[in-house]
Amino acid sequence: MFPTILIVDDEPSILHSLGGLLADDGYDVVTASNGYDALKKIETTAPDLVLLDVWMPGLDGIETLQEIKKVSPGVPVLIITGHGNIETAIKATKLGAFDLIEKPLSFDKVLMTIQRALNFQRLAEQNRYLRRKMLEKHAINGNSPAIVELKKQIAVVAPTDAWVLITGENGTGKELVAKTIHQLSRRAEEPYMDINCATLSDEGFDSEFFGHEKGAFAGATAKRKGKAELAGKGTLLLDQITDLSMKNQGKLLRVLQEKQYQRLGGTRVLQLDARIIATSNRNIEKEIQAGTFREELYYRLNVVPVFVPPLRERADDIGILADIFLSENAAQGMGSKKTLAPEALECLRAYCWPGNVRELKSLMERLSIMVEGDTIRADHLPAPYNTPPGTASAAQELACLFAEDRLENAVEAFRKAFVRRKLAENQFDVETTAQKLRVSRRWIQRLINA
Repeated sequence: MFPTILIVDDEPSILHSLGGLLADDGYDVVTASNGYDALKKIETTAPDLVLLDVWMPGLDGIETLQEIKKVSPGVPVLIITGHGNIETAIKATKLGAFDLIEKPLSFDKVLMTIQRALNFQRLAEQNRYLRRKMLEKHAINGNSPAIVELKKQIAVVAPTDAWVLITGENGTGKELVAKTIHQLSRRAEEPYMDINCATLSDEGFDSEFFGHEKGAFAGATAKRKGKAELAGKGTLLLDQITDLSMKNQGKLLRVLQEKQYQRLGGTRVLQLDARIIATSNRNIEKEIQAGTFREELYYRLNVVPVFVPPLRERADDIGILADIFLSENAAQGMGSKKTLAPEALECLRAYCWPGNVRELKSLMERLSIMVEGDTIRADHLPAPYNTPPGTASAAQELACLFAEDRLENAVEAFRKAFVRRKLAENQFDVETTAQKLRVSRRWIQRLINA
């Protein structure tokens, strides 16, 4: 199937000559003598490219270009213009024209520009396809109430340009949430850059974020663009923002306030155009109280807060996630596709997952390699994952306690674990247990059922 080209010009001679040459070269050609006719042809023929003359009576080329971009924003438009019309060139480019071709027309140049535009369009379509596949592969999976709420939040915030602060424990998928927000945003075709704040020294942050000029410091043998510059109009992720030193927090705050910066050793002022997303696995309000995080920076970043729930709060998703990981492992050559037996899944659902989704993924890789056969039974699970529901070991209960971020949550978890253990020691006699603990039966029942 040959590409279809729509030629729009009020001169019949141009339509005839240019149309004939392109048809001879293998293109399907559609013509229109004015802007109104062109818009009708776009709706009926869906051309792959438009050649548009800028000077036409009625709806001129610039106005026609504006309308084309409304109804078919992805189609490349080449503007045909007179020699040296810089003002028209600038306006057309801002409105989304792919390129301009000056009269008198050189067919070789026209043909070369058409091929370049179509190649660019094909690459853009391939990129969109790959992004869709990547989004499917790295989708936020699960149907638990906690994850449904997270998906709703992402759907609301992604189309905006608001800065986002993502919090959650290690291994919950904060970076995945950040990438999903980028891929669902209007900036999806722009770069996505990330800075791991936990790995950078004070000097390392300067070079990584701002970039540097040649000779800016010992070892700076060449100019280097920083991540803020490389992100352009895309998204810049500041991963583990609470690991930045107070000194670097001050530098970052100034840039976020002024939205401009300079490379190290440079004098040119650069604009910060990227959307900022930050992540942290800490309680930032407590960091502020402890004097290790700047309150102003917190409020600057926390325009839209997004919390990624721990895996223990979305146990209903463990089966879905495990099956996805097992399928991926099989596709990567880690043995045959395996499934979890019901009793094995119940053991996994009872575990508290201090390492969250990352820990589950690692366990599924291990089981994909080590288990013979296609079914993973409960006796295949290593400790501490093989504890049946309701019989958690002391080590497992302790791991669950330390997985809690808030003191009040840890205290509540300890109360439940302590009472369950005492109930087991007393053959689950609530009356006897209540007497020994010097609490009421109702208190125990309310605690266990909470």
